[in-house]
Amino acid sequence: MKKLSVFIYGVLVYLMFQGVTVYAIGFIGNIHVENSLDALPSIPFSQALMINLGLLSLFAIQHSGMARTGFKRWITNYIPQSAERSTYVLLSNLVMLALFYFWQPMGGVIWSTDNEIIKNAVLVLFMFGWGLLFLSTFLIDHFHLFGLKQVWYHLKGKEMNEAKFVMPSLYKRVRHPIYVGWTIIVWATPVMTVAHLVFALMCTAYILVGIHLEEKDLEKEFGDDYLAYKEKVPMLIPALRSKELAADQLVVKKQEATS
Repeated sequence: MKKLSVFIYGVLVYLMFQGVTVYAIGFIGNIHVENSLDALPSIPFSQALMINLGLLSLFAIQHSGMARTGFKRWITNYIPQSAERSTYVLLSNLVMLALFYFWQPMGGVIWSTDNEIIKNAVLVLFMFGWGLLFLSTFLIDHFHLFGLKQVWYHLKGKEMNEAKFVMPSLYKRVRHPIYVGWTIIVWATPVMTVAHLVFALMCTAYILVGIHLEEKDLEKEFGDDYLAYKEKVPMLIPALRSKELAADQLVVKKQEATS
């Protein structure tokens, strides 16, 4: 029964994640969401700024802190190993929901356009960012990344194989295509308000810090193999031409956490 409960838990968390993602598309893109990222302000600017910075800091601390190896070891003293990733996803969902609910628009326009062609082009770029993000997760094992694989193996009583190192398509051009997609998402907007700018700047800072922490973990775990990969493949700006790597140096971790 415990195995079944863990499996149901993992499935429900994954379905919740899908719903949060759909809402996030509307929230960030101002698409059919009333209290979106760029809605009209309702409280003083300074108060809104403090609330928003607090929400974004909470997101960064939870998202990156729970991805660290030490935290994973600690939390699995209290929950099954197979449920660790689903619990990470659950807390990420809850933090995102808190951000959606408590976010405070701040007014002020940095840039905007009324040109329908430009608006549509930016919307296409925005959706391209989401597509790139999700494609990148499937290239490295989407269902492992979001906890479904772990709870399924646990239900079946099977041991999961050690994570393999692969270099699929996009990962030959850039080390972190997931983050590339997220960067496009937060900056691709036809109307950049102050609130959106704060959101984009904080997310970009988080991405850079998260990559630093993640790569330190990878270097510690995989040593020269990952260092060789770093030398050959750029971090965020995709290479137009891939460079050859020796077979024993084709190293891309199945990113268990988008730090």
